[in-house]
Amino acid sequence: MTLRHPQRRATSSPAAGPGRLGRWWGADEGRVTAFVVTLMTAILVLAALALDGGLALAAKIEANGRAESAARAGAQAIDLGAYRVEGRLALDPDRAVTAAQDYLAAAGASGTVTVTGDAVSVSVTAAHRTQLLGLTGITTLTVHGTGRAQPQRGVLTAEP
Repeated sequence: MTLRHPQRRATSSPAAGPGRLGRWWGADEGRVTAFVVTLMTAILVLAALALDGGLALAAKIEANGRAESAARAGAQAIDLGAYRVEGRLALDPDRAVTAAQDYLAAAGASGTVTVTGDAVSVSVTAAHRTQLLGLTGITTLTVHGTGRAQPQRGVLTAEP
């Protein structure tokens, strides 16, 4: 015994049902709609931006760390002659540049080092290879990091 709703006809498939909905459903027959393709493309692009954006941010943090460490290495190149004779804390510019560049080379980074007065400034540029954005043609992202250091007296706090 089959129970049926008194106002509905039994149909053999949803596509054969009466009205507009039945005709629309029957016309789809398993084809992928443009909406689904567009939606999946948008989701993939957003996932690529999230993944590669996060990895690029991590690469930028790493570039900043390398630049700051190289600047600190350069700031340790104190002119000992000026310090011993005059008690003045000053950098030896040539040694500071060499020390910072040596640190960058050991860290596997490339950048520029400048000494201005008693401060060492380092700028690092690195190329980060993308993971998912490569599907859109963006294969690398360039990140920059900067660091600046100057020599200080004292162990726990800077002394004059």
